[in-house]
Amino acid sequence: MNRVLVCGAGGFIGSHLVTFLKNEGYYVRGVDLKYPEFSESTADEFIIGDLRDPVLVASLLEDHIDEVYQLAADMGGAGYLFTGDNDADVMHNSAMINLNLLHASVKAGVKTIFYSSSACIYPEYNQLDPNNPNCAEDSAYPAEPDSEYGWEKLFSERLYASFMRNHGIDVKVARFHNVFGPEGTYDGGKEKVPAALARKVVQAKNLDEIEVWGDGEQTRSFLYIDDCIDAIYKLVKSDFNGPVNIGSEFLISINDLAKLYINISGKSLKIKHIEGPQGVRGRTSDNKLIFEKLSWEPQLTLEEGLTKTYNWIVEQVNVNQNESLLVSS
Repeated sequence: MNRVLVCGAGGFIGSHLVTFLKNEGYYVRGVDLKYPEFSESTADEFIIGDLRDPVLVASLLEDHIDEVYQLAADMGGAGYLFTGDNDADVMHNSAMINLNLLHASVKAGVKTIFYSSSACIYPEYNQLDPNNPNCAEDSAYPAEPDSEYGWEKLFSERLYASFMRNHGIDVKVARFHNVFGPEGTYDGGKEKVPAALARKVVQAKNLDEIEVWGDGEQTRSFLYIDDCIDAIYKLVKSDFNGPVNIGSEFLISINDLAKLYINISGKSLKIKHIEGPQGVRGRTSDNKLIFEKLSWEPQLTLEEGLTKTYNWIVEQVNVNQNESLLVSS
């Protein structure tokens, strides 16, 4: 039985990945600062710990780990990443995690590491036109990410590539594009736009307004969590190292994303535009390379994924409201 370590196993993608790997027959050790927020982890072991601690990281790899899936990072949605208020933590914390993990993995003889990078590494100058962004893998240089989060991810891509060249460890790098689905954070400030909009629509009463940051004409593509996990696994099991995009090529404005949620809800709601961080004007995955190398493409439509996500957030909001009523009574 192959033994794997999932770093960031308490997070959204990490917790889904743990469940997938368990179903594939792996022995899974998970580590994070916290347990998954919305369900119990299916990991064989779950260690609560800080990956910035090199002693902890070394201990996680002492008794033979075949593969490491590194998804741990200091991150969040636009409200967390693009205000500039958290830049020092984002740069320092994520870099420390990756430095510790690579050093310990080489010493422990780990065979393969998957590293989750981000579409935020792509140059801002290629993403000014909301209808025609360029996010092909070879467009990353000359580098000019629009956030410190993107710069850290790009640095870490080069860090992992250096360790692969110098130490022979097999590294797989994927650049995620807006992964969403059930069991993702949907409030508190670190939620991403699909979850934030779903929550706003769920909580709105008929004929209310929901707020959208900026003019809403900024565009993105969004990938459902099951498709993301499938792509990760195919990449790790392939002889291709990446970097490669994992995302959808279906481009949609934030206004139209909000309208899709409104249609799913059956409510009559208006959109109110307010000031707020927006990131680049346009971003979508370029999937030519991943299709060529892995024969992978998303299976779920955006509306199908949004419907699953919306229904899950309805359940969460209802549970929280019922708990509040119980407490107040």
